[in-house]
Formats: sequence, structure tokens, C-alpha cells
Amino acid sequence: MIADPVTALLQFETRLPLGRPADLGAFARHLWLYPLAGWVTGGIASVISFLVAPRSPALAAAAALAAVLLVTGFHHLDGLLDLGDGLMAHGSREKRVVALTDRSIGAGGVGLGITVTLLAYAALSSASPVWVAILAGEVLARLGLVWITVAGRPFREGIHATLHRGARPVHGVYALVFLVPLLLVLPPGTILLAAVVTGLAVAGMVTLADRLFGGVNGDVAGGAHEIARALVIATLVLVP
Repeated sequence: MIADPVTALLQFETRLPLGRPADLGAFARHLWLYPLAGWVTGGIASVISFLVAPRSPALAAAAALAAVLLVTGFHHLDGLLDLGDGLMAHGSREKRVVALTDRSIGAGGVGLGITVTLLAYAALSSASPVWVAILAGEVLARLGLVWITVAGRPFREGIHATLHRGARPVHGVYALVFLVPLLLVLPPGTILLAAVVTGLAVAGMVTLADRLFGGVNGDVAGGAHEIARALVIATLVLVP
């Protein structure tokens, strides 16, 4: 039943109260559903920003960004911070992996977290309307999670490895169906460009992770999500 993978997906991607825990493996076999979580988190954030925007576009942007972070329990932001530590670590691959997977957060993590969050906020505060930008950013960033889970060879056991084993290349194609509703609010060319930007961000992250860490883990995937969302929103602002 499709209800089981959807429940597992939303339990993994959000902190919404959804009853008893579902089997994550059920979602792994339906990885193409990832962008559905973007419609949920982005939908919540877009409603909040829509209500706040008439008073203050800047506050609407901050509220939208805060909403997606809170609804997800800072899940992917945590990965971004760990990724920053891994990227900034000096020495061998083993030392970089230790920095990436260590539970403490160092200057590299704080620096990357601030940089990406500032970019996302600056782009959102310049977007018109904010609710469209945050919705598109969340959906396309989850599309990026499909692609990085399919393409990113795991370097250790963990959640990413579990999802990777259930993933199939065709899932990256199936997931594109979730972009179709965005045609109601964005031109086709803009959506295509944002998807290309997402793909380039994922390809760059997979290449970098292979070189520095020997593969991808959940922290790399989470960091890629945060970076992709910021880049997508910036693309929507910069494209006329």
C-alpha cells in the first residue's frame, strides 16, 4: 500500500504527529515520493508566508525559512553543519570522515550553516511572491534528495545506505511528476532551469564527497538539500 511509504517518508522528513512508526524500508522502495515531503513542508511554510507578506516581505521570508526548519526538526540543517566540518577539516580522508560524522559542531559547520542560511534568507526576502519561492525550493530540493540518494555511493552503513539500497535510477525520473503542479505558479522554463541547478548541485556534491570522504552519507545528502534549496530560490529571484 502506498500509504505506508508516504507515512514513512513524512515521519522521516518531518516532526508531524503521524502515529506509530512506519518501516523506512517501505519508503526506500518508493524513493520517488521524496518531493511529496517538499509539498508538505513547503505548503505549510507558504501559507505562513502568504499571511505575513502583506505586512512585511522580509518577515515573511524569515517566517517561511523558520517554518521549514522547524517542521523538519532541523533534520537537514544538522547535516549541513556536519558537512561544513568535514569540508573544512585538514588532513587525510579518515580525518575528514571523523569531522563529518562527529557529533560536535566546529567552526566549519557554523560557517557553512550561516552562509547557506543567509543566502536562502536573502533570496527569499527578494522573491516575489515569497510563498511560491519557498514552495518551489522545498519541492526541488527534495528532488535533489532523490538524485543524490540514487547516485551517491555510501561510504558507511546508515540511513543513506538503507535508502540507497532501495533506490532505483528510474526513481529519479518518476519524481519529476511532482514538478508538474508548479506549472500553475511558475513558467516551464523557470522550473526547468531550477531543476538543472538542482542537478548541478547534486552532481557537484557527489563528486566532492567521493573525493573527500569516499562516498555519501546522510550528512552529505542533508547538506546538499539545504544548499540546493538556497540555490533554487536564488535562481527564481535572478531569472527575469
